[in-house]
Amino acid sequence: MVSYLVAFFFALLLAYLFTPLFREIAVKFKILDHPVPNLKVHTKPIPYLGGLAIWLAFILTLLGVRFFTHFPTGTLRNLRGIFYGGTLIMVLGLIDDIWKLDYRVKFFGQFIASIILVLYNIRIEFIPNLSFSIFLTIFWVVGITNAINIIDIMDGLAAGVAVIVGLAFSFIALPTEKIYVNFAALTLAGSCLGFLKYNWQPARIFMGDSGSLFIGFILAAISLGESYTTINNIGLFAPLLVLGIPIYDTLLVIFFRLLKGKSIFAGSRDHFAFRLEAMGYERKKVILINYYISAILGFAAFLITIVRFEFAVIIYAGVIAFAVLYATRLIYVRVE
Repeated sequence: MVSYLVAFFFALLLAYLFTPLFREIAVKFKILDHPVPNLKVHTKPIPYLGGLAIWLAFILTLLGVRFFTHFPTGTLRNLRGIFYGGTLIMVLGLIDDIWKLDYRVKFFGQFIASIILVLYNIRIEFIPNLSFSIFLTIFWVVGITNAINIIDIMDGLAAGVAVIVGLAFSFIALPTEKIYVNFAALTLAGSCLGFLKYNWQPARIFMGDSGSLFIGFILAAISLGESYTTINNIGLFAPLLVLGIPIYDTLLVIFFRLLKGKSIFAGSRDHFAFRLEAMGYERKKVILINYYISAILGFAAFLITIVRFEFAVIIYAGVIAFAVLYATRLIYVRVE
């Protein structure tokens, strides 16, 4: 337990120290995110490269903890898969931040990173058919990787939600001592919290795709490392709740863009956060609402892992009903 806390606070410290350094590098080399009317909410160019600070804090922390903690062979193998796949995703996002990549190239890179996880024994294990298990693993990893990227639309939103999600996964996994899940989840949460100091409104630096894609990839990998419960069979769907905010926003964006006849890959303001803002909420309150909902969903996921089947069904049904009912309200909110 102590080593888990050390990982969290060490990653937090490193990200806190690295972020202003990478901000200066971004300013020097003019790696900036420029405003886009009716799409991006900032009014002046903001430095990128915050994702590099998150990635470096994450990697160095886990490498450092490795020398002071006895990791079983299986755990080391899992962490290597996260190292290699996560680094590939970070580089892919960094290239996109600087030169812009075609979305098909990004999907291909994410596919390769997903395969790396599978090769290092990180995949959906409750499905007996290996081919189908690998297919769903790739679909899940690519989906969650991009879902975090989709919610990175307001200062502090993606980083703050990632902190809550990482803490939720570690809290759920702690009783079973899934070592790689606990270390990776808490290290990522610490890295994002250290970065959040500079990304909170008004942001002084953005994480860019190098950060949002990396965070999404790590959270997807973490979610695959836990069996969640032996009490009820549907406890294994708990990650859908823990990652509820990015999943919900992704589904909303896809739905609204298709409703308007737009490509799902085209940029727009069809996001949960933007619709809350259009309803009259201040931007900081919008961020806090997302935090609160994410924390509630994380707690609901924890409850599902410890209650009987019928109670788990009630929790799932309540969450789904609320999500659908609120979506019907959001349909009538004008954001453009």
